[in-house]
Amino acid sequence: MFVDMHCHSVSSDDSRATVEGYLKWIQVLRKRGHSVDAIVLTEHRKFDNDFDYSTLGSQYGVLVMKGSELDTACGHFLVYGVNPQLQAAIDFANVRMDPLELIEAASATGAIAIPAHPGRAGIGLCEFIEQGKTFSSLGIVETHNGGSRRGENERAQELAQSGGLMGIGGSDAHLVSNIATCLTSFPKDIANESELVEAIMAGTFSPIRLEDMLGGSEE
Repeated sequence: MFVDMHCHSVSSDDSRATVEGYLKWIQVLRKRGHSVDAIVLTEHRKFDNDFDYSTLGSQYGVLVMKGSELDTACGHFLVYGVNPQLQAAIDFANVRMDPLELIEAASATGAIAIPAHPGRAGIGLCEFIEQGKTFSSLGIVETHNGGSRRGENERAQELAQSGGLMGIGGSDAHLVSNIATCLTSFPKDIANESELVEAIMAGTFSPIRLEDMLGGSEE
């Protein structure tokens, strides 16, 4: 199952893409021979409790899940399995939250927090690690980000390799045509956010670039 783990709709303040626009573009990708089964909407500094995309997703044959991309004092984190307990424990709008507290709160409530685009200049986790910050509880980082500039994904992959970390992939799409440029491949079907967290915790996934999919090669 191929999942775009990181994308933004118009619900985020810097995106111009609608969810239906993404789903329509996925049909174009499928006609070109690509497999895209699900997307996770990781809106900035929020979680859309009241948005239900199940009917729309069924219409286009794409599972639409929800997560969040939260700002911390050490870069952005993608959060999967957001639940009321986690929302009560942390302020999603706090752009200076402690990343270790976020990781701990997510783990304690059955969610998971993963550093987004850690190789990004200025704001990625690599910057803070190089300054002496330590993150011993990390097991996964986003190594394949469709919005990264040259060298940034390579930097994230070096972090993962040196630290024995696993990697996920997501497009970081803010425009319709950017959806699914990077994905995460899971060996089994996923039906909802809870199963997504279980699949992540199982550790049997791998990141892939859309351009490599038809050739069958993964990084």
